[in-house]
Amino acid sequence: MEGFHTSFGWVAIWASGLAAVLALALAARGRDLPRWYWWVGGSAISAMVVQILAGVYLYQQDRRPGSQHMFYGFVILFTLTFGYVYRWQLQKRPALRWGLFLLFVMGLGIRGVMTFGESF
Repeated sequence: MEGFHTSFGWVAIWASGLAAVLALALAARGRDLPRWYWWVGGSAISAMVVQILAGVYLYQQDRRPGSQHMFYGFVILFTLTFGYVYRWQLQKRPALRWGLFLLFVMGLGIRGVMTFGESF
């Protein structure tokens, strides 16, 4: 499970980055998000949720990754929850807002990987 959490973490980060770049490119052209984009964005968010669940499972198995790594996992969870609660507000200029949202989530994922094993 640790190998899955490590390798699939990069998949989740890249998926979030790809979805963010696609949305920001559409925003730069002044276009709305097409229907197929929701599959891309939803897959990126789902990958991050799977990562959070894998991290919780590993923590339950007495694997301690360091407090900073866990902190960024909680911040990602909070950010995704925030995005869900305010999803209707994100629909105003959706390409720009969802692009920035997923870019932020990608940055948190990268920071989470970089702080593995470190404590405050």
